[in-house]
Amino acid sequence: MEERRGWLGPKLPIHLASAVAILSVVTGLLNVGTASIAGPIAEIVPSAIQQTAGFTGSLTGFLMLVSAYGLRRRLRVAWFSTIVLLPVTAFQGLVQSAVVSVPLVVLSVLAVAPLLVNYRRFDRQIDLSIGQLAALAALVGTLIYGTVGTYALRDDFGGVETLTDALYYTVVTASTVGYGDVIPSGSDGARLFALSVVVLGTASFALALGSLIGPMIQARFARALGTMTRSQLDQLENHVLVAGYGDLTEPILEELQTETDFIVITPDGDAATGLGNRDINAIVGDPSDDEPLRRAGIERARAVLVATNDDAQDALAILTARQLNPDARIVAAATDRDNIEKLRRAGADSVISPAVIGGHLLVQSAMGGEGMESIADRLLAVENDDDL
Repeated sequence: MEERRGWLGPKLPIHLASAVAILSVVTGLLNVGTASIAGPIAEIVPSAIQQTAGFTGSLTGFLMLVSAYGLRRRLRVAWFSTIVLLPVTAFQGLVQSAVVSVPLVVLSVLAVAPLLVNYRRFDRQIDLSIGQLAALAALVGTLIYGTVGTYALRDDFGGVETLTDALYYTVVTASTVGYGDVIPSGSDGARLFALSVVVLGTASFALALGSLIGPMIQARFARALGTMTRSQLDQLENHVLVAGYGDLTEPILEELQTETDFIVITPDGDAATGLGNRDINAIVGDPSDDEPLRRAGIERARAVLVATNDDAQDALAILTARQLNPDARIVAAATDRDNIEKLRRAGADSVISPAVIGGHLLVQSAMGGEGMESIADRLLAVENDDDL
């Protein structure tokens, strides 16, 4: 049942969108340079669309890759862009005649249903910093300024006749590629305008690259420090949260590694780094605070295992977790027998004291009790109620 839920969850449309993007790029590359198409609807397709059949497929594929990345982060805007691009890729698959056109059309159609079913799962709003918004506004503003200005001064530019020519000149100039096929050949005003496009264009491109590369570098540092990136956190589904890390939780992690996906929340940065080196998901934060639990996807978690080695801290973590996800199963590890009932009242569904159980077995064995070791082995072998 859990496996079926995982397949029907948000991972399915993400994988399908990624596959459609790759097929769209491949189909487009196979048709680059093709003057016309010979698909099943070739006779009713305008010649202008036929002439652009090659590169538009690749362009749509790259746009779909961006949308698939946004889906991995559960962005609502990525959901909308994907639902718009899927009919486009299906149409391009029909228009283009290539070996991979059939699977492109099929996957584009199949991806629509799971995407619609999981609409509510992609509810995260795009989170852009002020710097990123400023870089985006500068880049778009420069492109508009350069395109409109070049078109208005087209008589002073050799080779500029349409808005497409003006946009081409602006992008080539702002990106400092400078092919030299379009140059200001008239008045000094056109040259001064071209200089302004160079200055503004290089500055806006630099700002845009900085806003993109910065988060990537930050993500690399996060991985090096044993923390998870935002995209990785958004991919967690039906997982287990382990609140706290210490000697008590080490055996718990060994058990979980063979059972399910999980993430550890610990305020100890060095501990998180060590866990990351062992390929164990971990984030740095106080398990009793809302923010780390939300980052760890508690609203999508199947269970929360609280084991901070401090019963008072455990109680706070239980209260917070219960408030954020009332449906999650919360299990607590008590260090003191007297606090077991208190942790239950805090909201834990189950409270177990490994230290108390272990201490009892050790004392009984030392006092001559027979079968204590077999009892411990039997407890270790338990996987469900039927094994008791």
